[in-house]
Amino acid sequence: MKRLVSVVLSLLAVLAFFVGVWLVGRTFNESLDITDAPVLRFVFVGIGLLIVLIVYFLTKSHKMWQVGTREVVFMAIGAALFAIFSYIFNGTVFVVPSVSQVAIRPAISIPMFFGFAFGPVVGFFTGAVGNMFGDALTGFGLSPQWSIGNGLVGFVAGLSWLFADKKKSLNTVLIVSFILAAAGVVLYFLNPTTANATFFDVENNIFGDAPITLFAGISLIIGFVLVLIVRFVFGKDIDVATAVTWSMLGNILGIGFAAVSDIWINGYSPVVALVGEFLPAAGPNLIFAAILVPILVAAYKAVQRQTGR
Repeated sequence: MKRLVSVVLSLLAVLAFFVGVWLVGRTFNESLDITDAPVLRFVFVGIGLLIVLIVYFLTKSHKMWQVGTREVVFMAIGAALFAIFSYIFNGTVFVVPSVSQVAIRPAISIPMFFGFAFGPVVGFFTGAVGNMFGDALTGFGLSPQWSIGNGLVGFVAGLSWLFADKKKSLNTVLIVSFILAAAGVVLYFLNPTTANATFFDVENNIFGDAPITLFAGISLIIGFVLVLIVRFVFGKDIDVATAVTWSMLGNILGIGFAAVSDIWINGYSPVVALVGEFLPAAGPNLIFAAILVPILVAAYKAVQRQTGR
């Protein structure tokens, strides 16, 4: 019962932060007022919270659902770090002519790491609340359903706790991730002229109208290959291999959830949502996950060895 209460309170805290950022933020910046389909956006917020609750009931006996003072502290630290780094990099586009057209989001490695290291509730809170605050700091507008998607990234990364023998889960996660990544890339090649809905063309002052580039379209499979390399290079370090592999699945499912929600919220076709939003968002995330998550895990393990914890 105590675990259920702590999990429900954590989810209610996420919802409270969302509503608070929206209501308070719009008094300072009109762009933070959610005027476009606010009810529908929060319906998807509710769906995301419900997903977490359903997984809890299916696995409630597991220790990963313990939420005490330690976990609350890490929630606050993780959300703050994610918000700050999201603010620093959000809206900055790294452009290599003809091959790039993807946004720099190294901060996504933070909810991935916090989920893996401290459990799914911490990962979910870090991604959801951190992204919401990051959007508010940037001032470009709030997309609570995308914040929930970022929360699900950290949440799924934390589900690696379910397996006492972490190695047994890795092949299954790799296979599922490959199928989803390959399906996305096939969809891109079937629709190569789809506009990249996440890209701002500075030169032409156009947002979301530039056709998606090859690099952006195949970035998810590039990220998968990098994760696969990390998986086998760090084969003897099961923590690094597990963290980056489960983070990959979390990224695909979490960002996929957010992109699919825009089929209803923004009226996108499935192709626009998956090719124009999902691929150029999830692909670069996965590339950074393959590079940064292993570094964060290695640093954390070094601190644990030094402190004897």
